[in-house]
Amino acid sequence: MTVDQKKVLSLEDRIPKIKEHRKRKANRRLIFLISLFFLLILLVIYFQSPLSHVSEIKVKGNESVPDQTIIKRSGLKSGDNIWKLDKKKAVQKLEDHQEVKHAKVKIAFPNTVYLQIQEYKTIAYVLTGTEFHPILENGLIVESSPKGGVPVNAPILSNFKEDAILENMAKELKELKPEIVNGISEIHYTPKKTDKYHITLFMNDGFEVSATILTFSEKMVHYPSIVSQLDPKVKGVIDMEVGSFFKAYETKGASGEGEQQE
Repeated sequence: MTVDQKKVLSLEDRIPKIKEHRKRKANRRLIFLISLFFLLILLVIYFQSPLSHVSEIKVKGNESVPDQTIIKRSGLKSGDNIWKLDKKKAVQKLEDHQEVKHAKVKIAFPNTVYLQIQEYKTIAYVLTGTEFHPILENGLIVESSPKGGVPVNAPILSNFKEDAILENMAKELKELKPEIVNGISEIHYTPKKTDKYHITLFMNDGFEVSATILTFSEKMVHYPSIVSQLDPKVKGVIDMEVGSFFKAYETKGASGEGEQQE
């Protein structure tokens, strides 16, 4: 058999394989086109079905602001197209609320929307008339009254107004550890001619503190160590305006007033 005959035979053997390869390739292309066609149909059906619209809006992370208030504030509604939601605008609306520090909008398959809220912490309460109103860490007074009454360990602020003085007071309280803040019963704004930031504190342990807002957190951080050196049976005023010293209350039959330098 000559070389040319071998080449002819070899080509005849390959023709069926080439045809089979082309057939498989054509079949794969057909399957791809059919799949794409059905996918487009499914997408059209999906966008026309309730699955592409918000079915439920859930709120997470909120404690003070009611769910319905947050949902209404976001501007989102059940039935909205889930792919056309303006999440950025909703977040902006939520964070415009005085009690909301941060907000996020998340979509969970297939059509649930989650509004994740981080509120400003309540650091104290202010007494206005006969009602208590929460004071947030940003210095704002919340108009609504607290649910279930005022917590026992929350300081009550008196004679304050919603101004720079209160804002500074809130910032100073925020700097303190919770255990110190929880030990404060009342904070009265008692300005002097020499110090418009002067405050008077009444502590849960029975002591009174004279201080100024400007150095409040810096001084109050030492309160536990100061009290540990005092006789718990002898109550009085701990002056923290400049230095730190203790002056006992006058008692009947006492020969004088005791002082303890700190």
